[in-house]
Amino acid sequence: MLRVALTGPESTGKTTLSRLLAEHYRTAWAPEYARQYLEKQGPRYTLADLEEIARGQLDAEASAVATATRLGRPVVFCDTDLLVIKIWAEHAFGQCPDWIKTQMERQHYDLVLLLNVDLPWEPDPLREHPNHRQYFFELYQRELRDQFANFAEISGTACQRLEAACFHVDALLGKSTELLESRAHRGNQSAE
Repeated sequence: MLRVALTGPESTGKTTLSRLLAEHYRTAWAPEYARQYLEKQGPRYTLADLEEIARGQLDAEASAVATATRLGRPVVFCDTDLLVIKIWAEHAFGQCPDWIKTQMERQHYDLVLLLNVDLPWEPDPLREHPNHRQYFFELYQRELRDQFANFAEISGTACQRLEAACFHVDALLGKSTELLESRAHRGNQSAE
């Protein structure tokens, strides 16, 4: 199962693009658990809340993987990832719980789509930083580079974003198919 995460600052279209990608590839996607959690609990949160949100996000991803597997699809999309929670925790509290950092090291995404801040800000009661999006975007870039993550920056209109994201996902799916074919070919040669 190939896992694609969408990450980046607030109001960059992660949810919309996740849903559109899932529709395009007829697969499952994991919605952002933080929104569901904060809509129930209220917009104020603690470091302990962020740990609960991280656990909920991982559960949402596992559920999406199970659904995609049941559908026989090779890819699943994740609306946000633990990197969002790490950056959120460090900004709000000056630290990130070790448990989240450990889980980040264990999580593997075959591709991360980093959404740029070139879309207009859309006000929302759960969004906090309309004037710091570029600052946060640069934090995401640095973190992904430091992790040596396979990531692509996605910019433009909603239509351009979908087109660019599909280009990168198609390339990932093509590489995956080539790798499987190569392994099968090597297996056949060793059996001869």
